[in-house]
Amino acid sequence: MSDFFDSLEARSVDARAADLATRLPRQVAHAQRHAPAYAELLRDVDASAITSLAALARLPVTRKAELLARQEAAPPFGGFAALDISRFARVFASPGPIHEPEADVPDYWRFARALFATGLRPGELLHNCFAYHFTPAGSMLESGARALGCPVFPAGTGNTEMQARAAAHLRPRCYSGTPDFLKTILEKGDELGLDLSSLKLGHVTGGAYLPGLRNWYAARGLTVLQSYGTADLGLVAYESTAREGMILDEGVLLEIVRPGTGEPLPDGEVGEVLITTLNPHYPLLRLATGDLSAVLPGASPCGRTNTRMRGWLGRADQAAKVRGMFVRPEQVAQVARAVPGLGRLRLVVGLEAERDTMLLRAEAAPDAALAERLAEALQAATKLRGTVELVPPGSLPNDGKVIDDTRPVP
Repeated sequence: MSDFFDSLEARSVDARAADLATRLPRQVAHAQRHAPAYAELLRDVDASAITSLAALARLPVTRKAELLARQEAAPPFGGFAALDISRFARVFASPGPIHEPEADVPDYWRFARALFATGLRPGELLHNCFAYHFTPAGSMLESGARALGCPVFPAGTGNTEMQARAAAHLRPRCYSGTPDFLKTILEKGDELGLDLSSLKLGHVTGGAYLPGLRNWYAARGLTVLQSYGTADLGLVAYESTAREGMILDEGVLLEIVRPGTGEPLPDGEVGEVLITTLNPHYPLLRLATGDLSAVLPGASPCGRTNTRMRGWLGRADQAAKVRGMFVRPEQVAQVARAVPGLGRLRLVVGLEAERDTMLLRAEAAPDAALAERLAEALQAATKLRGTVELVPPGSLPNDGKVIDDTRPVP
């Protein structure tokens, strides 16, 4: 098992499903007993029946807006934490502000697995360029490295010349930080004539990792891989050296749903990322991240068997203000439920003669009566008039976009 962080990564599909059938109902019951918000939200739920992703999909979605509203009404954590604040080690704040707790347990955010997949091994120094104040990113990577038995230089953000000189002196094996800042440090080192050849690995997140930057690192002989996580959930998924999608962490469950709803989509379809964490301290269930992604079929060539996702593909919260009223993906989903049997739908918001327009494109065979029903359903859902265009099945892009606002940016 030297190629894997632990034996969980190479489990069979059946073994993982059996483990889920045991752990998931326990987590739901734990949330009901110890997190007041879930005691309310799940008061009519039989936890013992939630033994699969299909059963999980019957539970309500928890959205960031609800976290914020409940935290404002019942500080500090809105009733979603299973412990009192006095029993946590740290508290962080993300934009909103939404506050996140960190329990005093090893590798609370579970980043050791992702760092191991990048190639970091015990005893090797991590040069950690994530922020150590307010948001938990610095703590996420530091606690993961410490769980691997690695020392950490808490470099934080900025101070490029100081970063380069410290790396030249301390000889770290691995960098962690945003995708582009490592390049900035290396270029500063070149400018100053410093030897930064000890840096062989990079673990990046928190920004777009574009192909041109990947190629730049590869040409320099570095292995730089990315992960996807959030301040609420910790690690969600990570790359391995196979570089074919991002592998789901063993401590979370992934659903891809139609944006604005909790309705699961088939593998391959782009939709909103919902995550359920098996963290007993902060047991978030079906948390809508607001991010778009899709499930990749099959297992990674590296031998890790958990679900793969395509990584970050954009944002799901596509609300647009039309003629003074907000139109949201949930309303487009309402149209789909009112007129079943359609393929993908896309509401195109435009501007014509200084007036907002709405055009609903729907995948279906030509049918004038169907188009009329859709127009009526659109008006009922949005309280606004729009036109309908039926397009051939499979012709709309599989990009998760439900509302396409084409109006010029002011």
